[in-house]
Amino acid sequence: MGPHPAVAAIRLAVRRVLHDVLTDLTDRPAGLSTAPSGRTPAAAAGSPPLVLVACSGGADSMALASALAFEAPKLGIRAGGITVDHGLQVGSDLRAAEVVTRMTALRLDPVESVAVRVGRDGGPEAAARDARYAALDEAADRLGAAAVLLGHTRDDQAETVLLGLARGSGIRSLSGMAEVSGGPGRSHRYRRPFLQVDRQTARKACMVQSLPVWDDPHNIDPAYTRSRLRHEGLPALEKALGKGVVEALARTAQLSRDDADALDAWAAEAEAGVRDEDGRLECAKLYALPPAVRRRVLRRAVVAAGSPAGSLFARHIEEVDRLITGWRGQGAINLPGRVEAQRQGGRLVIRQG
Repeated sequence: MGPHPAVAAIRLAVRRVLHDVLTDLTDRPAGLSTAPSGRTPAAAAGSPPLVLVACSGGADSMALASALAFEAPKLGIRAGGITVDHGLQVGSDLRAAEVVTRMTALRLDPVESVAVRVGRDGGPEAAARDARYAALDEAADRLGAAAVLLGHTRDDQAETVLLGLARGSGIRSLSGMAEVSGGPGRSHRYRRPFLQVDRQTARKACMVQSLPVWDDPHNIDPAYTRSRLRHEGLPALEKALGKGVVEALARTAQLSRDDADALDAWAAEAEAGVRDEDGRLECAKLYALPPAVRRRVLRRAVVAAGSPAGSLFARHIEEVDRLITGWRGQGAINLPGRVEAQRQGGRLVIRQG
C-alpha cells in the first residue's frame, strides 16, 4: 500500500521542484554563482547540492519539510532547514528551538534558527516579510544553498490575488506569487512547490504522519489584513459564489503572470526606442506606445532612478503618466525614494531630487 493521498501529493510536488533545481544546476555555466557574495552552490563545486526549507513550524511548512526530507536523499540532494524567529511574540525563541528539534528529527542537516529584528517600514506584515527574506538570503548565501523551498499553498495564492485586487495595482499584483523567484543574482533561489496544493492537503499530510504543528496566533488575529481575508473575506466569497473560488483565483494568478511577463518583455524592448541620443525619454514617442506598455516603461525608469519598487504604487505611475498624456504645465511629481519626475522641453526627466 502506498502513502496516504495527501502525503503522496506533497511528495510529488516537492519531487518535481527538486528535479527542476537539478536541471538548473546542470544548465548553469560552470563557476557561475547564484549568490551575490560570489559563493558557488555546493553542486557546482562537486559536492551534493543543498536545498533548504524555510519552516515556521506550521502545517504548510512542516509538510514541506517532511516531503523534502523524504525526496531529497533519493535524488542525491542534501536537505536542510531554516526557521526565522521574528521576536514578535513572547517565547518566540523557545518556539524556534522546538522547530529546530522537529526538523532535526526529520534528519534535515544543516538546521538553523535565525533571529531577526523586525522594523516598521510598510506596516507590520511587510516589515516581518522583509526581515524574514533578508535572513533567508543570508543563510542561503552563507551555506551555499542551491534553493530555498517556501510553503505557500494555493490558498495563500488566492489571498495574495485578492489583496492585489484590493490595492488596484494592476495585472502584476493579480499574478500573485511566482513558483520561482529571487532577487538580483539569485533569480531562481526561492521555490514554492505547494502553489497547486491546498492548505487542507498539507494539514492532512501532517496529521497522517503524526507531525506536530504550531498554529501561529497571528494567523487568526483580525488586526492583520490577511487574517481577516482568510477567515472572513474568502468564506464570504465562497458563500456568495460557491465552491471553487480559491482554485479560480489561483488560475487567475497564473494567467495574469503570463500576461504581465509578456507586457514586461515588450516594455523592455520598447524602452530603447523612446530615448534620444542622450538617453532621455521623449514624451512624443512615449505617448505613441500602448498605455500598458508606456506605464511599464515609466515604472522601469522610476525604479532605475532610485525609487524602491516595493513602495511604488499604480497611483504614482499614473501621476507620471499624466505628464505624457495630460500635459498642462504641471510641476514635478514627487515619488518614493526622493525621486522626482518632470517634463522639460518635450523630454521626461526622472532623477533623485
